[in-house]
Amino acid sequence: MLERLAKLPVSRQLPSLSALQLTGPVSRNHSYQTRNATTSSLPKDAAASRRRSVTVVNDTGAVPWKDLSVGEKAARTTQQSFNFGIVLLGIGLTGAVATVLWLEVFSSDSKTAYFNRAADRVRADPECRRLLTGDERAHKRDIEAHGEPSWSRWARNRTIASRLETDRAGIEHLHMHFYVTGKKANGTVQLHMSRRPGEEFQYQLLALDIPGEQRVYLENASALSQVKGGKLFGINWNR
Repeated sequence: MLERLAKLPVSRQLPSLSALQLTGPVSRNHSYQTRNATTSSLPKDAAASRRRSVTVVNDTGAVPWKDLSVGEKAARTTQQSFNFGIVLLGIGLTGAVATVLWLEVFSSDSKTAYFNRAADRVRADPECRRLLTGDERAHKRDIEAHGEPSWSRWARNRTIASRLETDRAGIEHLHMHFYVTGKKANGTVQLHMSRRPGEEFQYQLLALDIPGEQRVYLENASALSQVKGGKLFGINWNR
């Protein structure tokens, strides 16, 4: 073709050369773009074919819902339902624990609250302080109150022997006993409280027993009722 161009006049050679210059690069660019398009499409197809099937165990939620098969959608639904059930179970257990803590510890009407009030009454009484510590002016921190003895200090401080019962008249009775320890002696506190329907608990008995000493009464409703009725030491003085 070059020999033919050489024989042609210069005016006719220029259009032919221009055509050759334009034709060559265009065809090369077209083939390059075709190869790029084919090459770039291969990884996507290969990645799609290499994707692991989604199961209940390995599903992380990374694969969109629209790309899942029917079986994979069922697996994801099962996994999410199970997780939701675990969350509901956790919420229920948390609520149950919170309710127990409120009723047994934090509520002003809990047994722990009555134990703390009774222990404070014993610590504040001068006669109890004298018998337990040997000093009426001893600080209340010198007297320790705790529940049933145990090898565990944690359990000893929190296990309180008590019972709650209701009599035939519908009156609730709270019976409790716990232990107090001082520098001089140890003792046992007896507590009895009663409550009519719709009313607050009232002390019936709050007393400290120390071996070798007379019982110290901080509350004694039965003796008080006898005095109000005119009966003292078994004798009715109102006759």
